[in-house]
Amino acid sequence: MRKVQKKDHSKSSIRVFSGLSSFQMLAMFRRGLFYTYLSIYMRDFLNLSVTITTLYASIPMFMSVIFQNFVWGPISDRIQRRRTLIVCGEILAGIGTIIVWGIHSIFNNFIIAGWVIIIGLSFIEMFWSMSNIGWSALVSDLYPSEKRSKIMGQLTSLGGLGRIFGIFIGGFLYDSGFGFRNGPLFFVASFVMFISTIPMLFAPEGGIDSDISIKEDSQELERNNQKNIAIFVVFIIALIFINFGRNSIAVPYSQYLSLDSGFNVDSIMLSFIANTRSVATMLIGFTAGVLSKKIGHARALILGASIGIIALIVTATTTLLGLMFLGSFLLGASEVIIYAASYAIASILIPARMRAKLFAIYNTTFFLSWGVTSTLVSGPLIDFLISQGKSEAFSYQVSFIVGALMCFIGVIIFIFLEIRLKAQDIIN
Repeated sequence: MRKVQKKDHSKSSIRVFSGLSSFQMLAMFRRGLFYTYLSIYMRDFLNLSVTITTLYASIPMFMSVIFQNFVWGPISDRIQRRRTLIVCGEILAGIGTIIVWGIHSIFNNFIIAGWVIIIGLSFIEMFWSMSNIGWSALVSDLYPSEKRSKIMGQLTSLGGLGRIFGIFIGGFLYDSGFGFRNGPLFFVASFVMFISTIPMLFAPEGGIDSDISIKEDSQELERNNQKNIAIFVVFIIALIFINFGRNSIAVPYSQYLSLDSGFNVDSIMLSFIANTRSVATMLIGFTAGVLSKKIGHARALILGASIGIIALIVTATTTLLGLMFLGSFLLGASEVIIYAASYAIASILIPARMRAKLFAIYNTTFFLSWGVTSTLVSGPLIDFLISQGKSEAFSYQVSFIVGALMCFIGVIIFIFLEIRLKAQDIIN
């Protein structure tokens, strides 16, 4: 009888992971296809400034953070529904994406069209954030703490595979004239959002009261006290600097590579460089969780952030296209190690019944980093240096160095936290 139950449990685990991984691959396919080229479209075709182009990431991400923290997080913790939020979020975002394209295509004034995209994506993120917070909480619902870094590494790795295909297809469409203005990239992204809900139908609903949820043992529950919440706050501060620093180049990166005075790459070459990051994510992802558990989650996070700093310095200083591929690979390796290690740390520190709400705060360090730093630091810095007569390439390079400095500050804060808590063995 026990053998039968073990077999059934194994089949259930495979079914759950298949659903989660399929969703992750489709989600990253859509992001790679859409966002890799959107900043180029807004900068080169709609002729917006660098600072304004960053707003398509910062304002929507700001809306995502607000709704994750104050709407969907509390609702998810109250009703303990994860899968429902994911499915609803993807469907509503898919519908919204088509609407945004339709409205933006009406305007011949490209400045207005650009602002339609920015504002439209902001409204989409209000509902898309349902999916984001549901996903973060669901993984912790379904897996015990000792497996979470491994599972997140594997899911991130498979997501990297999806991103590779998305970037290649997006580059082909954009370079062939089937980009944003006439709708193909909007349509494909929306379609993928719709079909990404199908794998989630094979995943459990989640929630800590669900029969298939893996209950936390008494030792973990004991650790999740007010003291851990205080540690969590310092951890979040460190993560803000680390993620804001390494992702400060997220929006300007594609623009920098396509500069006439820089590397002057076309969309196809850009897809190869960007996909080097995805390849790193895919290759490192399957071992990131094991590495994090073996050397300790705290040390793994420091390692990942350090690799990110090296990647930013290489990207800022090299004049060789080959080293840009190396920088891109290091960025991908850094991303997946940081994600696996930081998720494991957060899942240990967060009490089960506050899971969605506090994971919303954790997600804030990632989501805001994709746009806010570019809007407040990188974009204005680049525009200022260009206005002062500096070359475009130099202006972008300086912003990358500033990002490395921010990431370094985050590492110092986290090292201080890790030293203070090493004896307690809470996050190692």
